[in-house]
Amino acid sequence: MASCWQGLWAYRSYLIVLFLPIILLPLPILIPSKVSIEYLKDTNILFIGGLMMAISVEHWNLHKRIALRALLIIGVQPALLMLGFMLVTAFLSMWISNTATSAMMVPIAHAVLEELHNTRIDIQGGSDNPTFELQDPSPQKEGTKLENGQVTPAPSEPRTEWTKKELCFTQGMSLCVAYSASIGGIATLTGTTPNLVIQGQMNSIFPANPNIINFASWFGFAFPTMVILLLLSWLWLQILFLGFNFKKNFGIGDQGKEKKQAALQVIRVQHNQLGPMNFAEKAVTALFIILVVLWFTREPGFFPGWGNVAFANSKGESMASDGTVAIFIGVILFIVPSKIPGLTQDPENPGKLKAPPALLTWKTMNEKMPWNILLLLGGGFALAKGSEKSGLSEWVGDKLSPLQHVPPPATALIICLLIATFTECISNVATTTLFLPILASMAQAICLHPLYVMLPCTLAASLAFMLPVATPPNAIVFSFGNLRVIDMARAGFLLNIIGVLVIMLAINSWGFPIFDLYTFPSWAQSNITQCFPSQPDPTTLSP
Repeated sequence: MASCWQGLWAYRSYLIVLFLPIILLPLPILIPSKVSIEYLKDTNILFIGGLMMAISVEHWNLHKRIALRALLIIGVQPALLMLGFMLVTAFLSMWISNTATSAMMVPIAHAVLEELHNTRIDIQGGSDNPTFELQDPSPQKEGTKLENGQVTPAPSEPRTEWTKKELCFTQGMSLCVAYSASIGGIATLTGTTPNLVIQGQMNSIFPANPNIINFASWFGFAFPTMVILLLLSWLWLQILFLGFNFKKNFGIGDQGKEKKQAALQVIRVQHNQLGPMNFAEKAVTALFIILVVLWFTREPGFFPGWGNVAFANSKGESMASDGTVAIFIGVILFIVPSKIPGLTQDPENPGKLKAPPALLTWKTMNEKMPWNILLLLGGGFALAKGSEKSGLSEWVGDKLSPLQHVPPPATALIICLLIATFTECISNVATTTLFLPILASMAQAICLHPLYVMLPCTLAASLAFMLPVATPPNAIVFSFGNLRVIDMARAGFLLNIIGVLVIMLAINSWGFPIFDLYTFPSWAQSNITQCFPSQPDPTTLSP
């Protein structure tokens, strides 16, 4: 009997996680309406659940294993190396925070670059490594000097100075990590916080909308946008930092393949240091795959999802949301042990039994969960609800009604440029929280589909490429990559323009069938008192 109680006490944390939510279930029924409800809307729950998975992936180093394995496959030719780091960083940023992704990828990139630098000296008595036989960069780059006082990543045994070509490549590699971290986040609903802001604002301002923004619909719209922007960014950075000789950049005709093994070796060593996948990594991988599959198949739209079949309401819509799925998997992370279940002796207290820790513990989650962002999200939703109840949204919409005479594509373009400028100085979350309710009111006033202006605003908020203070990945690489502000601004300015053009392409092409942007929706009319009939017919926006 005593051993039974010891076993229950050893697994007490699992039992609390399992039974405490059941005990607290009556609370929402007893207290149905408060302002605090805005702080725990479905979008906030999705944010918490998504970050639980992201924290688990990061805690067990699964993201590093993915990154190193992908780089071993892609290779170390200059152009391919840059593309490899961008693809891996963008993929990881789709699921974990762009800050964590950048903080992990930048040291790996600089370890590879340092090894390439050392190899240039070691091989053939100091002859150049063909991997670094890069042509001179564009003329503007010739006069670039490192005057910002940043400490360059020195080799373990420094024997020579870095050449100008190596320094240019270092700058390009640093920027490619930062930019791809920001770009990758736009692909998924949980990839970056502004994506969740638009979902929450849509559900708050237009409660009658048929869950138009969910994980599947967002991915269908934003993933192609991300891929196009990522490839164009790679081409731009390649031209800016490697030059126009694409044949040499890709290593076509290069005979010294054995000389590139040193760079691959540095990646291989780091990968081997991780060892084989343990039980925790395999369990997190399985739960991650289950989470993504459940998100995509819940209510895909083009066929009945499991939510429509098993949890349908009177209209046939899924009552289970993306947040339901995220928090369900998040709870499982607290329940599944990180080792094959069993009882072991506690080394600190001999004679007592100890259960293995869970895949995710409260200590780990509390340390890494950005609670300030959660409060900022809730505050934005509460502000939007207050604006609606007070009539402020309707008043703002009336004041913006003269915009009905401006062509909708021109309105969307102006919004993209405005938000891309704001997000260089203000956080992307604050930018979207400020502008989205205003744009929703404007769209109602001129009988334009709200998503036609809200989507460009949200995507443009991730175009923070010009300044180190614009986003954490920029700040991280600025401290590593031998960069001046002018270097980042020059690379980021054209990238901002490219980003705006890609967003305009997305919203005016595949955005129409995905979100049915052809007409002004009935669910948007319910919250307004008048609709001006003289505005341009939205169907003329069809590509």
